[in-house]
Amino acid sequence: MSFAGTHTALVTPFRDGHFDTPAFQSLIEAQIAAGITGIIPVGTTGESPTLDHEEHLKVIEVAVQTAAGRCQVIAGTGSNSTTEAVSLTHAAEKLGATAALLVAPYYNKPSQEGLYRHFAAIAQAVKIPLVLYSIPGRCGIEIGVETTVRLAKDLPNIRAIKEAGGSVERVNQLRAALPEDFEILSGDDSLTLPFMSVGAVGVISVATNVIPTEVATMVRHQLAGESAKALAIHRKYYPLFKDLFIEPNPVPVKFALARLGRMKPDVRLPLCEMTPASIHQLTKTLEKSGL
Repeated sequence: MSFAGTHTALVTPFRDGHFDTPAFQSLIEAQIAAGITGIIPVGTTGESPTLDHEEHLKVIEVAVQTAAGRCQVIAGTGSNSTTEAVSLTHAAEKLGATAALLVAPYYNKPSQEGLYRHFAAIAQAVKIPLVLYSIPGRCGIEIGVETTVRLAKDLPNIRAIKEAGGSVERVNQLRAALPEDFEILSGDDSLTLPFMSVGAVGVISVATNVIPTEVATMVRHQLAGESAKALAIHRKYYPLFKDLFIEPNPVPVKFALARLGRMKPDVRLPLCEMTPASIHQLTKTLEKSGL
């Protein structure tokens, strides 16, 4: 199984404080129609920290049922508790998820040996493929290159890494150290092309919630060696890639989706609505992007 291509880190729509199932299903249908490779329910963009356990599994269940085998479903099941991560990943496997996305444990800041044992315990508990997720800006630690190499060597169902550390050099290091069949995915829309130029094979994207066709086309061009065509798309949408992070994710992308009439902009505390200045800037960027 390959993860090469474009995957959408789905938002979790809310209405009156509750999971908005119809809006979520419509969002998934739009992704599939656009030719997305896969969807990721309940990742960072899906506000997993503020979903309770029952809601978390419900979102995964709806994603699997709605996708109905038409695209990959990579369920976000990471935690800073190994026991909880094992439980969520096992549950996602039973619900029919194609794979699972495992963020590095946050707040408790384990050592690299602790990270290795954490991910190994999860991998040994399930059979589905697993994608590591290194995002030191949120977790306070990164999954080290040597730790990633150990995991790839020892646990055959650990198949890829979502790299969101913002460093092309680190992607170079990962690509040089890892087996060729271990895949690297960009975790930042604005860095997708730079990362792919040194060995990444796609992206787990926030922007595709809004522009799935455009990002998927960009990635397909880059994979096909049509770098000039890919770069043209990147340059057109680079301001949007950046401004979708003008405030904490997923507040801006939910605002954009609401402006397009696809869902309410609601987020859960401690997230809140954008400032007037950010609203003005993002609105201008949406207009300049043709949205």
